[in-house]
Amino acid sequence: MSTGVDQADAIVVGAGLAGLAAAAELADAGKRVILLDQEPEQSLGGQAFWSFGGLFFVDSPEQRRMGIKDSKELALQDWMGTAAFDRPEDEWPRKWAEAYVDFAAGEKYSWLRQQGLKVFPIVGWAERGGYLADGHGNSVPRFHITWGTGPGVVAPFERRVRAAAERGLISLRFRHRVDELVVTNGTVTGVRGTVLAPSDIKRGQASNRDEAGEFEVGAQAVIVTAGGIGGNHDLVRQNWPERLGTAPEHMLSGVPAHVDGRMLGITEKAGGEIINRDRMWHYTEGIQNWDPIWNKHGIRILPGPSSLWLDATGKRLPAPYFPGFDTLGTLDHIMKSGHEYTWFVLSQKIIEKEFGLSGSEQNPDLTDKDLRLVLKRVLPGAPGPVEAFKRNGADFVVADRLPELIRKMKEISGEDVLDADTVTREVVARDREMVNTFTKDLQVMAIHGARNYRGDKIARVATPHQILDPKSGPLIAVRLHILTRKTLGGLHTDLDSRVLRADGTPLPGVYAAGEVAGFGGGGVHGYRSLEGTFLGGCIFSGRTAGRAAAAALG
Repeated sequence: MSTGVDQADAIVVGAGLAGLAAAAELADAGKRVILLDQEPEQSLGGQAFWSFGGLFFVDSPEQRRMGIKDSKELALQDWMGTAAFDRPEDEWPRKWAEAYVDFAAGEKYSWLRQQGLKVFPIVGWAERGGYLADGHGNSVPRFHITWGTGPGVVAPFERRVRAAAERGLISLRFRHRVDELVVTNGTVTGVRGTVLAPSDIKRGQASNRDEAGEFEVGAQAVIVTAGGIGGNHDLVRQNWPERLGTAPEHMLSGVPAHVDGRMLGITEKAGGEIINRDRMWHYTEGIQNWDPIWNKHGIRILPGPSSLWLDATGKRLPAPYFPGFDTLGTLDHIMKSGHEYTWFVLSQKIIEKEFGLSGSEQNPDLTDKDLRLVLKRVLPGAPGPVEAFKRNGADFVVADRLPELIRKMKEISGEDVLDADTVTREVVARDREMVNTFTKDLQVMAIHGARNYRGDKIARVATPHQILDPKSGPLIAVRLHILTRKTLGGLHTDLDSRVLRADGTPLPGVYAAGEVAGFGGGGVHGYRSLEGTFLGGCIFSGRTAGRAAAAALG
């Protein structure tokens, strides 16, 4: 152990959701914890604060009330079909996947409920797949929106950490940037770093990197929970997988700039192994935020299944690349199309029922727990934030007739590749399929199928109609960008969250949790995510790391 420096039982690097969960568990076990973060205190909670608050539960009371029959076996089948584990190094990620599904089908719901977390009664259906039973996607709705969105997820863990700080068990040290893990005789015994100058920026904005001093702290256990690489576009491009073609020249950021991936390299330098660097999760429905908080700030459209999805030339995306079905498959198709952006073409009737927006700040009704505003979602008209994007967003165009809409699409595209005849042919062909309740069009089948689920019919899927029907207008087109979000690979860990070396043995003294560990094992999701699993992955892996470290400390 280091001597002559500030000491604790454990150090947690990163005050996001995983770090808060780990620190809370350590404090509950009576351990003294130093919690470090390079950002100011107003950014406590990290990326989780900005999230929609989606959580993956299996056979929840909300599912049962909505008539959804779910089971651990079905969820595991979906997870494994989605992850498509195929590498020798997937041994621990596969074990983490099994453990996480057990958690999601078991104590996760009651444990979070005991801490005051509540969820919205209508369960969402994300990543619907569109393949065979054992392939990618959720067979049933499992996306539970937290009452309070991202801040509502963070709140129970922040409350536990602040209470422990008042008891003297946790020391919160913001503006402390870790630059090195201290290794003594092969064991990680602490961290060294830089004290950054104070910053009064608002949450999410880029803070300064002015250096005001140095620090070193020692501990028997260091837990790294510093997040992924989504805010570092250079690192995203460096790790971009060949199977997805050439990395985009233009990307929006779904996370603040401090999601920089620094601790991955720092932990690797100390002896930890990183696996699955090329596995990542980026959205294809990104729009430029008209009121940005951070640089290149993008918002993801959370779409229902009815919008017509066209590539940059006007061709319809092939099945099953429909809105909300297969994020990574759609990304693969787009990156091989020769253009980095696509289009949604839809009606006012669709936008009112089917457009949601990611982010706690884009959902003030749910974030503020305002039931009166929530009830407006089932009334005519789009939610206020959606209408604000339609009015102010650089990627939205509106018109009464299709030729005018196409002209406006060309104007904002910045290049002359959109073919008016192709767009017209695709829209008219789709509309011809809407005059019957039966069809050969797989997307139209999916629309009818979705409305068999009560939750979709009430609040998510518009009544089937022709896009060109004047009574459903005006017409709307939305230009969609690639939006960076999650790192699916990361530090290789065992089921006790211990960071492993290249030879498969634990690197003594260091643990990892959250996105920096691929949400567990170095890649619990494999190649794809079922959604609602990122926040839960932070909670589960953070809890695991905290408990394992506390047990090891004795």
